[in-house]
Amino acid sequence: MAESSLTARKTRRKSIEHDPPSMSSSMSSLSEEIQCSVCLDVFTDPVSTPCGHNFCKICLNKCWDNSQTCSCPYCKETFKQRPDLKINTTLRELVDHCKKKSPEKTTEVLCDFCEERKLKALKSCLVCQSSYCETHLEPHLRVTRLKKHKLMDPVSNLEDYICQKHERPLDLFCRDDQTCVCSFCTETDHKNHNTVPIEEESQEKKTELMKTQKDVQLMIQNRIKKIQDIKHSAEVRKRNTEKEKAVRVELFTDLIRSIERHQTELLEMMEEQQKAAEKQEQELIEELEQEITELKMRNTELEQLSHTEDHLHLLQIHSSLCSSRNTRNWPEISMKTHESLETLRRDLTQLKDTIDEKLTLTVSTELKWMQQYAVDVTLDPDTAQPNLILSDDGKQVRHGDIRQKLPDKPERFDPCPCVLGKEGFSSGRFYFEVQVKGKTEWGLGVARESINRKGWITLRPSDGYWTVVLRNGDEYYACDDPRVSLSLRVKPQRVGVFVDYEEGLVSFYDVESSSHIYSFTAQSFTEKLYPFFSPFLNNGGKNSSPLIITPVSYNK
Repeated sequence: MAESSLTARKTRRKSIEHDPPSMSSSMSSLSEEIQCSVCLDVFTDPVSTPCGHNFCKICLNKCWDNSQTCSCPYCKETFKQRPDLKINTTLRELVDHCKKKSPEKTTEVLCDFCEERKLKALKSCLVCQSSYCETHLEPHLRVTRLKKHKLMDPVSNLEDYICQKHERPLDLFCRDDQTCVCSFCTETDHKNHNTVPIEEESQEKKTELMKTQKDVQLMIQNRIKKIQDIKHSAEVRKRNTEKEKAVRVELFTDLIRSIERHQTELLEMMEEQQKAAEKQEQELIEELEQEITELKMRNTELEQLSHTEDHLHLLQIHSSLCSSRNTRNWPEISMKTHESLETLRRDLTQLKDTIDEKLTLTVSTELKWMQQYAVDVTLDPDTAQPNLILSDDGKQVRHGDIRQKLPDKPERFDPCPCVLGKEGFSSGRFYFEVQVKGKTEWGLGVARESINRKGWITLRPSDGYWTVVLRNGDEYYACDDPRVSLSLRVKPQRVGVFVDYEEGLVSFYDVESSSHIYSFTAQSFTEKLYPFFSPFLNNGGKNSSPLIITPVSYNK
């Protein structure tokens, strides 16, 4: 009977499935818009926050009940008082409409024994392998032998619940083979295996599923919070960047105005002094010309008297002709003119000192701002050229005379005496400081990840290097395209390196004098950038001092 019933069932099984694909596909995009961002399910009693975002009422209340403040779970806007939540009736009607238009797929199982109009099955029997309506199920509830049969809620795929080998109900679960078996299987292929009733295993699996579901829900909540934190962080960073831009623009604007004002004052002062000098010079020339005329007349008189025979007249006017005339002290006048020039030079020097002071103050403020992006840099021994000696803490590097036996890795520099930092940066800003005290030659900066590290290298941006170097004790260069010679007021003892990845900026500063050394601007970075160090050659001990990565000492 069981075999014939199974065969008949396979040929006569009928079901009515309701699944309008066009309707479900058309509603899929809309359903995403009516989901709560907290539970990720379709809204239940949707409510709106004052900031305009929608959530399930129970989800939003739970968020606020577990927090000391009331803020939007999506945009983080905080409300001074807990809003009085009202059901968004329009959104609720839309949700209800979508639910009606996209019903879940249903399957109706019919009775296998109704002759004319088949009725809906009430139960399926795993022993008889058939489904029964309420009328045809009656014997299974009355006859003692049939009462022992295993009944279940009606299903259309009864064959999946039957052992295909023994045609018996799959009522056991083999834990050794992780498969459902019948009682006959435990006597053959699964003999001596660990088998339990299928209900027992199902209950354990449900418990595991519930735990997994909770874990998944927690993961969802964590990721939603992470997204919200990222968005909030981006907004804060944007606001801070705008503030920083405004401060720096105002600072440089004030500096430019100050320079322009001093320049105007200087030009006016120079023009006034020039006019005064020209007037004084003209007056002096006129006085000199007058004195020359008088002296010429006196000389003529003296010439005439030197040949006169009128001795009495000569004696009478001799005193007046030989006496000193009231003439100007011309060396004194020249000295006063010199003093005016010295005053002008002194004013120029004072103006230059004022401008230098303002520039130093500006650079110091900018350097202090950059130091907030300080990172912990450690040298990467896998990139160090074999002659370089690194300290145990990875903070110092110097050149040794003896070449060490090290693995020839692709990332290792050879033969150029260079080494990179361990961590690379592909976004944002970062800053670090290096002590160069006591060295006659060194190189510092950043390099991109794909640089050529074998053979002799050229330090320039087109080859992936943004560096400043010292050569021959007092020759400083920025390794730009082309190389730029630098004129520094003082010899740097500690150099700060600042990078703004998105802005394409690499800047170098003398930390102790708070002075700017050089900046690479308008660069285009597409790879990770690594801190770059070169202590250069030992040079017989003349350049034996190490490069030292120092903790950032914030400028006051």
